[in-house]
Amino acid sequence: MLFTDTLFTGIDLASGRKSITYAALDKGLHVIALADGSLDDVTAFLAGQSSAVTAVNAPSGLNRGLVRAKMKKETLTPIQIRKADLRAAEHELRQRGIMVARTHSTLSVCPAWMKAGFGLYRKLEKAGFTKYPETNEAYQVMETNPLAGFAALAGVVPLAKSSIEGRLQRQLILYECGLQIKDPMDVFEEITRYKISKGIWPAELLYSVEQLDALVAAYTAWMAVERREKTVSVGDAEEGQIMLPVAELKERY
Repeated sequence: MLFTDTLFTGIDLASGRKSITYAALDKGLHVIALADGSLDDVTAFLAGQSSAVTAVNAPSGLNRGLVRAKMKKETLTPIQIRKADLRAAEHELRQRGIMVARTHSTLSVCPAWMKAGFGLYRKLEKAGFTKYPETNEAYQVMETNPLAGFAALAGVVPLAKSSIEGRLQRQLILYECGLQIKDPMDVFEEITRYKISKGIWPAELLYSVEQLDALVAAYTAWMAVERREKTVSVGDAEEGQIMLPVAELKERY
């Protein structure tokens, strides 16, 4: 990468909310931005940078039936074949125990957040973003998956992200990766018997689920450029590959 002022961004659409959460890191892993916005807001923010590499938590395209075609050659039940309605990348992660969402082959049956993701990729392409990796391009985009990213970094499938424990775990993983974020262990210094009895929780010390997913996506973009040899992608290039911030994946999580 020839650009020294590249911004590494992560975009989370999978929450199902109308707004999109995005995070931006500089080369030193300082958080430059952590905010919510519309598709237009996010696209404008990225296009306004002199150089940006972004990782999106959403499929980059519909599945092309590669997994189903392979399974049809085997002796499978109709239910097993129906379950094969997913992309090769998703199939590989599920085989490893990481239960990521399935991408259907028909747009109409995809959830709203996936459709928003397809729209985002189109907007970014129009804004000049090219598909990673293009070494000398100032604007690049890739697909990632936060659940798979956290699992790969931790070596285990993380706790439910809706729980306090799951958020603590994810924030600690990012903190130990070197992101300049709040130390989640400070939460325990703020917990007292009185606060627990009153239902008072130091929520300001923890990031939201959407922010954590955006941050790990931004970290994946950073790794893809700054530590490219320590990243791995799964899936078919034409159907959509998922980039993850580790050099290799375990057989099972």
